[in-house]
Amino acid sequence: METDVVRERLLKRREELRQRASDASAEARHEADPLSADFAEQVTQRENDDVLGAISSSARAELQQVDAALRRLAQGRYTTCSGCGGDIEPERLAAVPYTDKCRACAEGARPTPGRGRLG
Repeated sequence: METDVVRERLLKRREELRQRASDASAEARHEADPLSADFAEQVTQRENDDVLGAISSSARAELQQVDAALRRLAQGRYTTCSGCGGDIEPERLAAVPYTDKCRACAEGARPTPGRGRLG
């Protein structure tokens, strides 16, 4: 695996997510467009604020995953599943570069170490 390419891809995604979260937060604070004096328009603006809040929250959550992937990459654990300790499939990492689980663990097909079934 070409770690420099992966790192650049993750860094680019991190910057995109930071910008998205920042833009959504600024929009929700009405920095460029203050609340309307019209009550009906304010209702619409508040509904939009809810959507912007969800966008910002989603971006921050993905940003945390990207940062964790960058740490795993620096530690040499990028391709190691946090669930079973096996390898994460290259196709999965290509599709979801910040994943920390192989397909089987992500789908719940394998019990997480230390969390085995009681029997």
